[in-house]
Amino acid sequence: MLLWASLLILASVRGQHAAPKSVISLHPPWTTVFKGEKVNLTCNGFHICAPEKITWYHRYSWNKKQTETLGNSLEVHDSGEYRCQAPGWLQSNPVYLVFSSDYFILQAPYSVFEGDKLVLRCQSKGKKKLSAVKYTWNGRVIANSSRSWDLLIPLASSNNSGPYQCIGSSEENYIIRSNIKIIRIQELFPRPKLKVTASQPTEGNSVNLSCETQLPLERSDSLLHFVFFRDKEVILSNWSRSPEFQITSIWREDSGWYWCGAETVTHSVCKRSHPLHIQVQRIPASGVLLEIQSQGSQVTEGETLVLVCSVAEGTGNTTFSWYREDTGQDLGRKSERSQRAELEVLAVRESHAGGYYCTADNGHGLLQSEPVNVTVRSSPRRRSSLITVGAAGGSFSILLLAVALLFYCWHQKKSGECFLGDTTRSPPIPGPGDPALVELQLLYGNAHLKEEGLVYSEIQIIQQGDKGEASTFKTSLEDKHISVVYSEVKTQLPDDSAGKVGNKDEDDMDTYENVLLI
Repeated sequence: MLLWASLLILASVRGQHAAPKSVISLHPPWTTVFKGEKVNLTCNGFHICAPEKITWYHRYSWNKKQTETLGNSLEVHDSGEYRCQAPGWLQSNPVYLVFSSDYFILQAPYSVFEGDKLVLRCQSKGKKKLSAVKYTWNGRVIANSSRSWDLLIPLASSNNSGPYQCIGSSEENYIIRSNIKIIRIQELFPRPKLKVTASQPTEGNSVNLSCETQLPLERSDSLLHFVFFRDKEVILSNWSRSPEFQITSIWREDSGWYWCGAETVTHSVCKRSHPLHIQVQRIPASGVLLEIQSQGSQVTEGETLVLVCSVAEGTGNTTFSWYREDTGQDLGRKSERSQRAELEVLAVRESHAGGYYCTADNGHGLLQSEPVNVTVRSSPRRRSSLITVGAAGGSFSILLLAVALLFYCWHQKKSGECFLGDTTRSPPIPGPGDPALVELQLLYGNAHLKEEGLVYSEIQIIQQGDKGEASTFKTSLEDKHISVVYSEVKTQLPDDSAGKVGNKDEDDMDTYENVLLI
C-alpha cells in the first residue's frame, strides 16, 4: 500500500512537470541539541529504497561544504543548514540544526504537520535541577507544570503555529528562560478540489467526479478517505479510499451544488472542497409518432386497442397524452422517463373507430403527432348471430308471403286467372349474406291438373351452404331445424245431399293438410 501511494503521488508530481524532491529525516527529531551531541540525518529517495550514493550539502554562515556518502545516512555535529540529493531527484528542503552551548534549551521537532502530535521539551544541561516549568505561546503562558517538562499538543493545527518559549524555575528559585522557537505547522494536504468531466452534462449521460488533493513527500505514506455530496443533504458515496466517483446516468433533477471531502483514516484532518455547480441539460422532445399495435390499423370488436406514442429524441420525464381527433376527448396520459408509452383501450366497439393522435412534452414545449385512423371490424361471432337471426326472420316473412300467395292463386285458379309462369326454371342461387329464399313449385309428378282440390304439393327452402354455395333442402315433418314445412295444400269439396256445391259456400269449405308452422 505504501508503494502504491508513493507511485500515485510520484505520477501526480511528474504530471505537473516537476521532478520529486529528496526528503531528510532526523534522529532524534529535535532541531536544537546541546553542543557535543550528535544527530543522524537520513536521505530518502521517496521513502522507497536507499540509493547507492547520496550527495550532502552543508552551509554555515559563509561556509559551504559538499559531501558524498555510499549510504543514505550522515552523522553531524555542527550547526548549519543541511540538504541532501538522491540520484534522479531534486535537492531536499533545508534542515536547520543548532548545537547550543546554553544550559537551558527548548527542543522542537524538525517538521510538524496537521494532525500530528506536537511535543515540545525543555532541557537543562549540567547538574542544575528544575522545580517547575512554564510554556508560553505568543508571550502568553499556556502550560505550567512541576512534574513533566514536556508540552503535548495531541492534534496540531495551523492555529498552533507561532513562537514558543520555556521558562524554568530552579531549586534555588532562579528563573531560567530558553531560546524562542518558532513553530510552523505544515499543511498535511491542501483543500481538495472537485473536478467534473462536464459541468453542463446532457441527461442520461455519465459524469465522473474527482476529489483532487496532494500529500507532501514527507507524508506520502499517509492514507486518505474521500466522500462526495450534492447540496447539503444528499450523500452520493460513503467514505472510501477512491478519490473518484461516477454518476452512471445523470438527470435534470440531479442539478445542484456538488462538493467532496477528504480526511485521514485517523480522522485527525478533514477538509472539504469548494462547491461546484452542475447544471444538467435536457434534450427537447422531437419526432412524435403514434402507432397502432395491430395489422393495418384495424382491430376486431372485443379486442384490446393499444396506442403507442413515442419520440425520436428527448430525455428526462416525458408526459404522453392521447386524444380522439373528432371530439378532442382526452383518453389518458402518462409521465415516464422513457421515449415511448402505451395506452390500452379494452374491449373496443364500433364506436371506437376514428382518428387518434398523441402529444409529448418533456418541458421544452408540447409536440403533437400526425393522426392515425382506426377501423373496428365486427367480430365473426356477431356476424354469425346477425345472419342466423336474419335468416330466421326472413323465413317467417316468406312463409306468410307464400301462404298469402297460395290463397291468391287458389282463388285465381278457380276463376282461371292464376298464371304460374315457367315452372321448370331453376331456383336462383342466393348471394353471400342473402336471406334464405323460398320458391313455390308446381309438382307435376303428384298433381292432377283437373283436380281442383290440389293447389301446390311442395315448397322448397333454399339456404346458404357452409361454403357459400346454394343448397336446396326439401322440407319434411321430421326436420326440426327449419322453420317452414309446407308439403301439400289441398282443397276438399264435401258432398252435399244434391251432390253440388254452391259458389257461396266454397271458401268456407276449404281444408288444408300437412301445414306445419314452427
